[in-house]
Amino acid sequence: MWSFIVESPSELVDIARSLLSECQESKIFALTGNLGAGKTTLIRYLCRQLGYTGEVTSPTFSLINEYQTKSGPVYHMDLYRVKNIEEAQDFGIEEYLYSGNYCFIEWPEILEDILDSNIYSITITPSLSGERKIEVRLLSKST
Repeated sequence: MWSFIVESPSELVDIARSLLSECQESKIFALTGNLGAGKTTLIRYLCRQLGYTGEVTSPTFSLINEYQTKSGPVYHMDLYRVKNIEEAQDFGIEEYLYSGNYCFIEWPEILEDILDSNIYSITITPSLSGERKIEVRLLSKST
């Protein structure tokens, strides 16, 4: 497990670079944290490191945003409004998850039963002073 304390958004450039460099077991990243914790902000920095220069916004209503990079599409999902796994399967979530492309998932809890490969779990916890604690760990179905 890795842990970072972030005092300002500018630190996320190096953290995003480190995550993409060190996290080689999977391209699926599941981000958890309260509303406003910084999930979309971290995803924005991850997408920048992957070469995407456009706007990165939370897909709360569209469910999935696709960002084109030179190395292929990056999928950004927000499952906050998805009620159950069947609803996620209806819009074809498994095609995205098993595409081999980067998938950054906000509110991933409903996917627990269908994720059968290694994924990186990123938990963001804000403090009262405004810092963010970012914890990253590799989850595997085989363990």
